[in-house]
Amino acid sequence: MSKSKDLGTRSIPQLLASQSIPAAIGFMVMTLNMVVDTIFVGQYIGKLAIGAISVVMPISFLMSSVGMAIGIGGSSIVSRAFGAKDQEKAQLTFNNQISLTLILITIILAGGYIFYEPIITLFGAQGDLFSFSESYYLITLLGIPFLSLAMMANNNLRAEGKPRVAMLILIIPSVVNMFMDWVLIVLFDMGIEGAAWATTLSNVAAGSFMIFYYLSGKTELRVTPSLFRLKKNIVNEITRLGLVSLMRQGSISLLTIVLNHSLFYYGNQAGIGGETAISIYAIPNRIAMFAFFPLIGLSQGFIPIAGFNYGAQSYKRVKEVVRLAIVWGLIIAGFLTLLLLLGSNFIPTIFANEQEVDLLHYAPQAIFVIFFATPVVIFQLIGSSYYQAIGKAMPALFLALTKQFFFLTPFVLIFPLFAGFEGIWYAFPAADIMSALICYYFLRIGMKKLDTKQINTETSLAN
Repeated sequence: MSKSKDLGTRSIPQLLASQSIPAAIGFMVMTLNMVVDTIFVGQYIGKLAIGAISVVMPISFLMSSVGMAIGIGGSSIVSRAFGAKDQEKAQLTFNNQISLTLILITIILAGGYIFYEPIITLFGAQGDLFSFSESYYLITLLGIPFLSLAMMANNNLRAEGKPRVAMLILIIPSVVNMFMDWVLIVLFDMGIEGAAWATTLSNVAAGSFMIFYYLSGKTELRVTPSLFRLKKNIVNEITRLGLVSLMRQGSISLLTIVLNHSLFYYGNQAGIGGETAISIYAIPNRIAMFAFFPLIGLSQGFIPIAGFNYGAQSYKRVKEVVRLAIVWGLIIAGFLTLLLLLGSNFIPTIFANEQEVDLLHYAPQAIFVIFFATPVVIFQLIGSSYYQAIGKAMPALFLALTKQFFFLTPFVLIFPLFAGFEGIWYAFPAADIMSALICYYFLRIGMKKLDTKQINTETSLAN
């Protein structure tokens, strides 16, 4: 029996759990890998290495997010095609995703190597951070094609009802990275270059696993070279929906540029030092990636369920999964917030040794303030994911940009004018609250439209 059919028949709580838990575990291990990476460089190399990773990581994610964007946009089409029992469209969409990913990532990598100096400078590699950032960037760029393919495949595996395999794509490179961090940084004392090679090898492992799995014939979606030729209508739909994810990552990258330059400027103004200020933020940034893994897993598990049932015109099931995802998300996020606030003084000691006095002094306040409004982020995650799942690109794009682009980036520029260096931290909870209010409003509109569609469907069937 096709695993994708389960998305339209199993109970919603069982489905959401079976889709979200593997996704959450995968993201947990992936983000734990980032946390461990930061711990290794912080304990064995120093705060400049932490700052360098904070500068380069958003660039790597922006480049590789091309694969993620194509996968999210394409998997939305695949989910709805499976729901509508259109196998031909599902197969064509999957193979067009492969071609599109390879073409775009080749162009991006060429530009990334040619213009690497202005790129890393733009993202905040200033002063003593530049040489560390340069070394880390040039090496990690080698693994971007593999990471992009893995991200694309990850979304399609969930669309065909294989969340556990999708989880493995996230777990394998994380385990490889953590092991290679120990080997290359601790045993071989390779410094920042060792951290970069560990990351690159882990991305190669992720891409290689994806390639071998799809060639094994164990998937509903098959690699079919005759379907690689790009079809305009498919590419347009992938682009419209994938643009949501790409613009979201683009807004995060823009935020990183503004944030790193603001931290550098106001850190110097406060007498902390610009490089140190960037390294301070790197700690809550890494914690955010790790702490939010259950919420990201929940939103990723939600998408194929909502998309499949919307395609099958089972609108009551779509409403049920939206409501359940929000309730679960609020409970999980509330618990996470409590842990982060209570642990704000302890967390920095994990990343920095006792010589890094400034990091240990300033990071606790940053953690406490940044995560103060964490529970409400579930509205933005589910809001943008819902409209993406049902193929509505424009509202999905708008909601995806609410926090980073419309609120947090301008707040980071405005708040320090009145509150100085600490104003940067207060921008985060303010942006969380504002974006949550807007996303909640759009979700209510979406649910009312589902009620109308359900009535029309039942009337049509009765006639």
